[in-house]
Amino acid sequence: MTDNVTAPEFSRHADQDALVEAARARFVDVVTAAQADDGMARVAVTGGGAGIGLLAALAADFGDIDWGRIMIFFGDERFVPEESPDRNVGQAREALFDHVGIPESHVFPIAPSGGAYLNDPVCAADAYADILAMHAPDGFDLHLLGMGPEGHVNSLFPHTPAIAETERTVVEVRDCPKPPPTRVSLTLPAVNASRRVWLLVSGEAKAEAVKAIADGADPADWPAAGVHGTQETIVFVDDAAASML
Repeated sequence: MTDNVTAPEFSRHADQDALVEAARARFVDVVTAAQADDGMARVAVTGGGAGIGLLAALAADFGDIDWGRIMIFFGDERFVPEESPDRNVGQAREALFDHVGIPESHVFPIAPSGGAYLNDPVCAADAYADILAMHAPDGFDLHLLGMGPEGHVNSLFPHTPAIAETERTVVEVRDCPKPPPTRVSLTLPAVNASRRVWLLVSGEAKAEAVKAIADGADPADWPAAGVHGTQETIVFVDDAAASML
């Protein structure tokens, strides 16, 4: 895990639509700058209402992004068949990938169908760690995260082995408190190697978790409090989620 820690800044907006639009505009700036820097942008995407909303907004207006020079990774995935509507990759394809020219070879789903590890989340996690080491050895330019009311990010839940992981970049998650119970997730070492980490958070139910981030709570209790980028950490919040700040 990198030793570089950036304090979170809070970007507050009236509602989820305004939050998504602000993140969309900044996403365009960040990705085009990364492409100008070394030619390729590496982005980890997330599911959830705001996360998928951002992808849909980008499909409608993506500025000068060159979709041929972006690699897409996933922060976590439910360990269910690839055709399941519960999988993040399917939702992302519907919201964005099917509408822009991202080469299929630049999209890296977790545990795709046909892999020898399809029925083994440990092997799936190890295989995805190898993909990260090959295609994003220096981390992501941007890691997008959603957040649950209890502060979970990716599939890192409070007081679980996954949130305590300090070495592996990808782990299997069993007995997840939110169904489906088996998942594969990037860990804090993988997230925190990213240059920029953005959380997209809306709704009053998440206000206590947002306050925990602001207070620098223990990540074991509030996993979202443990994420940060090496250059930038932004929590995009709507007024409801920010109500306890």
